[in-house]
Amino acid sequence: MDILDIAEVAQRSGVPASTLRFYEDKGLIVSIGRRGLRRLFDAGVLERLALIALGRTAGFSLDEIALMFSPDGRPRIDRRMLAAKADELDRTIRQLSAMRDGLRHAAACPAPSHMQCPTFRRLVRAAGSGAIRASRGKVVARRG
Repeated sequence: MDILDIAEVAQRSGVPASTLRFYEDKGLIVSIGRRGLRRLFDAGVLERLALIALGRTAGFSLDEIALMFSPDGRPRIDRRMLAAKADELDRTIRQLSAMRDGLRHAAACPAPSHMQCPTFRRLVRAAGSGAIRASRGKVVARRG
């Protein structure tokens, strides 16, 4: 069994040691002991960290990701949860595509003023009604 200290795990995974400690506090990963003050991990933690990274990239919260592991640490991924996230991503893609298309149109629109452009005005109305909102630098559809 390969045993890695926290610095080795951080170096191999690209995940900072502070994040590894946070993940351990959240129960996402488990150290198997210590060498001095350094936490030790089974080499399998690298695959678990890769799964966590994939979940984060897909937009899952850490709490949702925690549910994807059984108590013994093996992956236990709920296919319905994956399908629901895929549906959510489809909605976001449609929303972002509409926003992109509207912005491209507004950028090239021959109207003398953006406020005279019907497409731009639709975007303004949608934003004003809360149908679209900004969240951490992203535009997302408001949940009904």
